Amino acid sequence: MKKFLFFFFLSLNLNAQAPNIVYILVDDLGYGDLSSYGASDINTPAIDKLAKEGKLFTRAYANSTVCSPSRAAILSGNYPDRVGVPGVIRQFKDNDWGNLVNDFISLPQALKTSGYKTALIGKWHLGLESPDIPNERGFDYFKGFLGDMMDDYNNHLRGGVNWMRENLLEISPKGHATDLFTQWSIDYIEKNKSSKNPFFLFLNYNAPHSPIQPPKKWLSSVIKRERNSSEGRQKLIAFIEHLDDSVDKVINSLENNNLLDNTIIIFTSDNGGALHYSASNKPFNGGKGNMLEGGIRIPCIVKWSNVIKPGVVNDPIMLMDFYPTLVSISREFNDYNLPSKNILPLLKDEELSYDSRFMVWIRREGHVFGGRDFYAISNGRFKLLQNSPFEPYKLYDLEKDPFEENPIENKEVKSLLLKKLTKHIQVSGNIPWQ
Repeated sequence: MKKFLFFFFLSLNLNAQAPNIVYILVDDLGYGDLSSYGASDINTPAIDKLAKEGKLFTRAYANSTVCSPSRAAILSGNYPDRVGVPGVIRQFKDNDWGNLVNDFISLPQALKTSGYKTALIGKWHLGLESPDIPNERGFDYFKGFLGDMMDDYNNHLRGGVNWMRENLLEISPKGHATDLFTQWSIDYIEKNKSSKNPFFLFLNYNAPHSPIQPPKKWLSSVIKRERNSSEGRQKLIAFIEHLDDSVDKVINSLENNNLLDNTIIIFTSDNGGALHYSASNKPFNGGKGNMLEGGIRIPCIVKWSNVIKPGVVNDPIMLMDFYPTLVSISREFNDYNLPSKNILPLLKDEELSYDSRFMVWIRREGHVFGGRDFYAISNGRFKLLQNSPFEPYKLYDLEKDPFEENPIENKEVKSLLLKKLTKHIQVSGNIPWQ
C-alpha cells in the first residue's frame, strides 16, 4: 500500500509539470474563412498569430462532414460510428442519429489518469441526459450548452428548451453565447492558474454555426469595410471576426496568468463551412454536409511554445488523432487498439511511426437520406466518395486533382478502397447507435 501511494503521489508531482491543454473547437468554420488560410475579406489577427507561431496544417480533416460525429471522434480517438455516433444527435427523436456507447475511455478520462483537471466550456452536442452528459464522460467541470444549435445566440434556446447548464444545474445567463463562453473560459483559467495539476480546457464555441448573429458593432464595422460583399457574407465575416477577438481574449488570459509558455493550444473546426450561409472553403469544392474536401478539410493550428517550431504540415491528419497525441504527451500511452495516430512527431518535425493510412468518413442522416448512411475513404492520394446513399461512388486522385473536379476510373484502386471500406462497415456494424 505504501509503495502504491508513493508512486501515486510521484505521478502527480511529475504531471504537475505537464503542459496545460486549451483545445478550441469552433463550429462550421470553413477552410477558406481565416486570413491565415487565404481569406482576403476577413481579418483574424489572433488566430493568424497562432498560425505564425505554431504549426499550420493544410490537410487536417474532420471525422465527419457534420457536428456530433466529429466531436465523438475527438473524445474517443476512434471513428464516430465505432462509438455509436454515425450522425447528428438531436433532441427531436424522429431525426436523432446517434448515442454514445458506454464502454470507451474518453479523452478527459485518459488525461485525468495523468493528473489533469478537466473542463468543458461551451457546446457539448453528444447527449442531453445521463449518462451522456459531460460530467459523466470525464469532465470535472462543465458550463455550457448541451444541445446542438441555438435558435438565438442571445436567448440560448433550442426548440423552446433551455439546454444551458453549469454542471447539472440549469442556468439562464444573459449575453451573446460567444462572449459568455469566452468569459467562462477566462474565469476557469484564472481559477486554476496556481493549481499543482495541469488542466485540459475543451472550449467549444457554437459560432460560426447558424443562425449568423454577430454583435451589432462588429457587423457595422464590416458593412463599412466590405461594401461589395453580400449581406450574408458581411454577417458571417463579422461573426468570425468577433470569434477571433474572443480567441484573443482567452490567449491573453493565459499570458496574463503566466501560463502561455506551458500550454498547448489547438484551434480547429468540427467540419467545413456551410455554403448556404456564405461560408468559404476555398480553394476546395463542397461544404458542410458532403464528402468533398470542402466538407471535411478544416483549418487546424497547434501552438506549444518552446517545443513546437513554427511551420506548415502537409501530412493528412484527422481530428481523432489528437486523442493519442495529447495523452502521450503526459504519459506512456497504450493505444487501446484505436485507429487514430499519434501525430506528436509531426509537431516536432520528426518522422512518423507509420508509412501510410486509410481514412474513413461517415454520415447517417434523415431528411432526403431516409436514415441511411454514406461514406468516403482515402489512402491520402486517392479518395472514393459518395454524397448520398443513393449515388454511385466517385474516385478522385487528390494529388493530380485536389479540387475534385474530374472523377477517374481505376478499377484496382477502387477495388482496394471498397474492400477497406467494407471491412470498416463490417466492424462498425456491430456497434449500436440508438
